[in-house]
Amino acid sequence: MSVIKILTAVVTAYLLGSLPSAVWAGRIFHGIDVREHGSGNAGATNVIRVLGWKTGVPVLIFDMAKGFLAAMLPHLLHLAPAGSPELINLKILTGFIAIIGHVFPVFAGFRGGKGVATMFGILLAIHPPVTLACLGIFLLVFLITGIVSVSSITAGISFPVFLLAVFGTPSLLFKIFSLLVALALVVTHRKNIKRLIKGEESRLFRKKRNE
Repeated sequence: MSVIKILTAVVTAYLLGSLPSAVWAGRIFHGIDVREHGSGNAGATNVIRVLGWKTGVPVLIFDMAKGFLAAMLPHLLHLAPAGSPELINLKILTGFIAIIGHVFPVFAGFRGGKGVATMFGILLAIHPPVTLACLGIFLLVFLITGIVSVSSITAGISFPVFLLAVFGTPSLLFKIFSLLVALALVVTHRKNIKRLIKGEESRLFRKKRNE
């Protein structure tokens, strides 16, 4: 296993994660810094809320894609045999570095987003069945509540449940990582949780009332 290749993968993963699609989209197409509006978060949800779906959806896809690519770097650089626990561990490493890049982007003053979309791309690259199952949970909760934070937290908590109880993995590190993912989503959404308790958390769409 080449140390130089691993360092290349780590640095590339951070730079990929640091690509601030939300900030760039706001500045290029709308002349604003999306971090100064809405929730103040440089993520796809805030872009959709502030700038609309036409800008937000490409940001969402971009953030997922950069997470997916970052986690695939060990595979693309042939750092370990395909399907081996070592390859999974390396994917977790580069994925984690990409999340750090998204939260603390070098290209946007180290003020980034929460990394939910990027995390989805990472997990899709590591374990597609579990990730798609969690996506189903996210969509179900979102259709019921219309609240992204509730959907993200619920999907995040369901991730280690699906992995440990249903699908399984040969990597002990991935099992630990799945628990950390759930914990991280709760911690990064603590402000949202406070707003939920107060009944102040906004919905991405509002149900029409009968008049």
